[in-house]
Amino acid sequence: MAEADRVPAGINPDVPSVARMYDYYLGGRDNFASDREAAEKMIEIGRAMGNDARQIALANRGFLGRAVRMLAEAGVRQFIDIGAGLPTQDNVHQVAQRYAPGSRIVYVDNDPIVLTHARALLARDPDVLAVEGDLKDVDAILDDPRVTGHLDLTQPFAILLVAVLHFIPDNAEADRIAARVRARLGTGGHLVLSHLYEGNAGDGAAAKASNQVYSSTASRGIASRGYDDIAPYFAGLDLLGPGIVRVADWTADASPDGSYDFVKSGILAGVGRVPA
Repeated sequence: MAEADRVPAGINPDVPSVARMYDYYLGGRDNFASDREAAEKMIEIGRAMGNDARQIALANRGFLGRAVRMLAEAGVRQFIDIGAGLPTQDNVHQVAQRYAPGSRIVYVDNDPIVLTHARALLARDPDVLAVEGDLKDVDAILDDPRVTGHLDLTQPFAILLVAVLHFIPDNAEADRIAARVRARLGTGGHLVLSHLYEGNAGDGAAAKASNQVYSSTASRGIASRGYDDIAPYFAGLDLLGPGIVRVADWTADASPDGSYDFVKSGILAGVGRVPA
């Protein structure tokens, strides 16, 4: 089937999508030529910095699975994945239900293709809900009657912002979103977050080139940030595991030892819990 034959209504295949680019990094097939072209540009930018965009994406996906497993084993039974992206292996609901059968999951995205795929899960799993939502309006997501009817938000739940907040280029707005998420998490709630890290970006040429590529997408840009910018997203939360480290280094049983050397760009990640 030609690509043009499988484009859902309302989708412009000539405009790259960050979700479909990520799908390409992970080896998926739910992407178009424009997505692959943009992703290959990012891969080239990464090579110039000594990084592998595909490996970083895979490491980020691995962090997601490890974090969800940890929370499921700790008793969390409700997960809200904002900016969920296209389904691939070991999605949130698959990991959570593997270790805690009966876990309920809400996937949130604003990409029509993502929603089409996610809603296909509903026919097979009544514990999974997919809704359209905007990361910029956390309250609208959490107050959506479909969400409140699917989850009991008076009980602990986890919000996942995995590799999405860096698509909010404005620092003040990103801070506001993270603060609102923290405010809506009740006692025992968790924030699972990963974010593009600028690292030793030299003169910032790579960051500018990356932003130029992502400016051609529907997201209109990307912002890598430093550790001191990312850490405040967890303000007031108890950090679990090793704290805020590279995605490949984050495991539930690791302890912070101060030896991490953040010299290259990549993705940093952490899991925070609202203290009792």
